[in-house]
Amino acid sequence: MENLTRPIQIKFRVTEQERDVICQRMELMGITNLSAYMRKISQDGFLYTVNIDGLPEICKEVEAIGQNINQVAKRVNSTNTIYAEDIRQMKAELDRIWDLLKKILSKIP
Repeated sequence: MENLTRPIQIKFRVTEQERDVICQRMELMGITNLSAYMRKISQDGFLYTVNIDGLPEICKEVEAIGQNINQVAKRVNSTNTIYAEDIRQMKAELDRIWDLLKKILSKIP
């Protein structure tokens, strides 16, 4: 056992029911390594999962909206500038949405 990253071992005993609860919670979290689960839960006191299944689709749709706004802006700029302020406002709102999405994505481990 040379060059171990974690050379100190901690042992404790549990009942069958306690072990079953631990295993159920590990399964709910999608964790298969008991040592990793116990380290995380003992250090942080909690675990949480983030369901981001729809996030890639949301990003794709927001990107499509941005492309549509750009297409409309090109047509409006070449024919009529009455809607220029509306288009600027839509682009600003879209930028705000992207900023919020980036904040969400940056917090995902």
